[in-house]
Amino acid sequence: MATQILGILFCVSAAAAAAGTKVYSFNSQNSTSVSSLNAKDGICKSVVEPLGYACQEHTVTTKDGYILSLQRMPSGLSGQAADKPPVLLQHGLIVDGVTWLMSLPDESLAFILADNGYDVWISNGRGTRFSRGHASIDPYDSAYWDWTWDELAAYDLPATFQYVHEQTGQNLHYVGHSQGTLIALAAFSQGKLLNMLRSAVLLCPVAYLNHLTSPFARGLVDLFVAEDLYWLGQHEFSLRGPVVNKLLEDICIMPGIDCSDLLTAITGPNCCLNSSRTKIFLDYVPQSTATKNIIHLAQMIRTGTIAMYDYGNENDNMDHYGQPTPPVYNMTSIPNDLPLFLGYGGKDYITDVRDVQVLLDNLKDHDGDKLVVQYTDEYAHADFVLGVNANQIVYDPAIAFFKIN
Repeated sequence: MATQILGILFCVSAAAAAAGTKVYSFNSQNSTSVSSLNAKDGICKSVVEPLGYACQEHTVTTKDGYILSLQRMPSGLSGQAADKPPVLLQHGLIVDGVTWLMSLPDESLAFILADNGYDVWISNGRGTRFSRGHASIDPYDSAYWDWTWDELAAYDLPATFQYVHEQTGQNLHYVGHSQGTLIALAAFSQGKLLNMLRSAVLLCPVAYLNHLTSPFARGLVDLFVAEDLYWLGQHEFSLRGPVVNKLLEDICIMPGIDCSDLLTAITGPNCCLNSSRTKIFLDYVPQSTATKNIIHLAQMIRTGTIAMYDYGNENDNMDHYGQPTPPVYNMTSIPNDLPLFLGYGGKDYITDVRDVQVLLDNLKDHDGDKLVVQYTDEYAHADFVLGVNANQIVYDPAIAFFKIN
């Protein structure tokens, strides 16, 4: 993350390639339904229904006008209607809801949950392929991209929670990965969503990023790439764009960064990925986010705090917040009786174990029977959503956690 720059900044530039640096290309084609998926077909038609699962397309509009895409899987492969509570799945940065459907059905969390009787809802964040609508602003307008994860926590997450709650008449379980955990923790710390929530599973929980070890993400932060893009007027951060690629050239030639294996350079040495599925993931994955959002994540990495976006001077912060510095999200304010499952790995370059420990220190007064912490030494950042054994290592314990909450 910062999950998938951080979630997944696999960039490449023609200049770097010309210089002899082997890099991964985002423009390669793959014949699978995932990699050839387009916005007109939608996720249900392209990915879920071809495998025999029922799927419904939904949309929800946030209070600030963004139109978000949701997919519902109301039954498993057997066709029997879900008899367990709804589960909302929230992806990380630079990806979308297809993350939860990328592997084989017995390895992908969305399919596994549906086959276990849960009513599965898949969220797609603003600016991603299926959530580029707005009530009044076009995505080619820079104003469309005037947001950070602050707005995801303040608007997107409440809108999706409320919609699922209204559609099902039930409180829901939540699963977030990387940035999907960050926005949940921020919302929970402000007392939001709790009246609609049964429990939360947070995979690669992000609250603090000071110890992030990803050499690629560190290069991005140290070179102020996002800030340069913003002041160049590039408010949409897209890895497929020539401007972004040009500014990222310097990162690929920095010592310790291997642009032929950026998945490792960014997320860590993942132990348990299927190489063919990883290629599909890399072909599909680059989704847009706001450049301002990348700046916000870079601020977290530099400061080691979890706070709202810093506008860079006291006057602008006063205008937005009524105080000279951005308000901090207080993790100790998360209710002690909220059922939480935190899963993290020892090889993760983004969610470093030291930063997770800072979060756990803030949760030290949490009720003992309401907090489950699972540490997997061999796992890195992508293993939690793409690992071939994640069904046994992560998902089975998460489902057991759901059953008691």
